[in-house]
Amino acid sequence: MTSAILSDGMPISEEDFLAMGETPDRIELFDGSLHMTPNPTTTHQHLLGELFAALRLPARDAGLRVLLAPNVRLQPNRIPIPDLVITSDMERKLAIEAETVLLTCEITSPSNAATDKVLKMHYYASAGIPWYLLVEQATAALRLYRLAGETYVEHAVVEQGAILRLREPVVATLDPAELAPPV
Repeated sequence: MTSAILSDGMPISEEDFLAMGETPDRIELFDGSLHMTPNPTTTHQHLLGELFAALRLPARDAGLRVLLAPNVRLQPNRIPIPDLVITSDMERKLAIEAETVLLTCEITSPSNAATDKVLKMHYYASAGIPWYLLVEQATAALRLYRLAGETYVEHAVVEQGAILRLREPVVATLDPAELAPPV
């Protein structure tokens, strides 16, 4: 579940947000409001680890890198923390710019599905991120969206028993059966 944190009832600026530096909490900035999300479940963490393992070498081969839970500056005062990104940004800094992100990924759960499927999807599309991957935590089903104009269109849906073959931004295969935690 995502909950908003208000700073004395006043919007917080991007400068104040970035001045917090590294925090032990997952805090995102959405248009002057801070949003804190609880730490991910073990299932979520397992899926994320497997996605990272599957994408790391293909990204490296393409001259890119995979980051887990980075701050991504979509526009002033809008800095979410996607679960995973593939980026061309090689600098070490507190936030990367959206124009360097080629794919962003969110792992959904019942408590945050609306945020990932509506709010963040809209924000990532508005920022021009070419690819958006949604992973259903319960089933490891994969939904890949590509940017068409200013919105995402469904490019592929893959469930257990099928394989997602990425051609962009990296060449890789993702198998929901291999991503899912052991039963």
